[in-house]
Amino acid sequence: MDVHPPIVMPKLTSQPNPARDRLATADRIGVGAATLCAVHCALLPVLIGLAPALGLSFGGWVDFDQGFVVFASLLAATTLALGYRRHRAFHAWALLVPALALVWLGSFTRLHDHTWAHLAVMVAGGLLLAGAHLANLRLTHAARAAAER
Repeated sequence: MDVHPPIVMPKLTSQPNPARDRLATADRIGVGAATLCAVHCALLPVLIGLAPALGLSFGGWVDFDQGFVVFASLLAATTLALGYRRHRAFHAWALLVPALALVWLGSFTRLHDHTWAHLAVMVAGGLLLAGAHLANLRLTHAARAAAER
C-alpha cells in the first residue's frame, strides 16, 4: 500500500487582466463599428434615393463620415498594435492596411462623391476593417490560451 498521497497539479486559471479585457472590448467595439460602417455605406444610397419621397433632406454628413474614418483608423491601429505586442503575428495587419487604404481613399479623395465606386470601396474597406479586428481578437485569445498552458 502506498502511503504517499497522489500529487495533484493545481489547475491554472486565468487571472483577471484589466488591460487584456479592455483590448478585447476595444476590438469588439471595432468589429461592431466597422460592420455598422459597412452597412451604413451600403444602405446610404438607398436612403438618399428615398429621402425626397419621404420629404427628408440630408446634407453636411461629410464631416461625420470623415471623422468616423479617422476614429476607426486610430482605434484599429491602437488595438492592433497592442494586440501585436501579445501575439506577435501580422495576420491582422495584413487585413488592416488594405482596409485603411480603402476607407481613406473613399473618404478623402474624389471617390467621396457617394457613387457606386464610393459604395464599393467603403463597404470593402469596412468589412476588411471588421475582419482585422476579428483576427486580432482571435490571435490575442490564442496567445493568451497558449501562455496559460
